[in-house]
Amino acid sequence: MNTDVKCPIAILGAETDHLSPPELVKQYEEALAEKSEVDYFVKIFPGVAHGWAVRYKADDTTAVQKADEARNDMVEWFNKHLV
Repeated sequence: MNTDVKCPIAILGAETDHLSPPELVKQYEEALAEKSEVDYFVKIFPGVAHGWAVRYKADDTTAVQKADEARNDMVEWFNKHLV
């Protein structure tokens, strides 16, 4: 796997995702771990499908909680690296 990442990167994966299944996300994490000078954050959200953070039913409390969690993770990431 190519590890030419030169800036901090965050990857938020879904448990159900045919484009980036958890197995592939774990490979990304392993490759990033080999490049210790680049800060990274990788998290796989259980019980959600691709697009969960922007496409969810507002009356589904679990979906709302997972979307909020993803948003909070990204806000923390942006605050750490962009502020």
